[in-house]
Amino acid sequence: MSDKLVFICKTSDLEPGTVKRVEIGDSGVAVYNIEGTYYVTDDRCTHGLSSLSEGELMGDEIECSMHFGAFHVPTGKPTLAPCSIALKTYRVETKGEDVFAEMD
Repeated sequence: MSDKLVFICKTSDLEPGTVKRVEIGDSGVAVYNIEGTYYVTDDRCTHGLSSLSEGELMGDEIECSMHFGAFHVPTGKPTLAPCSIALKTYRVETKGEDVFAEMD
C-alpha cells in the first residue's frame, strides 16, 4: 500500500448503488459503490459548489442536487450541463473489507 492511502470506509458501510460523504481532514469526499466497485471523488460539485453525496447516483453518473448537472463517476468528466469542469477523482484500493483512496 502507498503511504498516501487513506482509509475511507468499510465495504459494508455502502450498499451497491449508493453514495455517501466521508470527512477527510478539513474537507469531504464522496465515496460510491457502483455494482461492487468503489470510487472516490471530491464531494463538491465543480459548478455550484454543492455536495454531490446529496445528489442522485444513476448507474455510473452522479447528478448534482443543486442544478441537476451530472458527472461520470469513474472518470470525473462532466456529462450534463451546466457542469463543465471535471471532478477530481482518486485511485481506490480495497483490502479485505476496507476501502482506501490515494490522497494528494
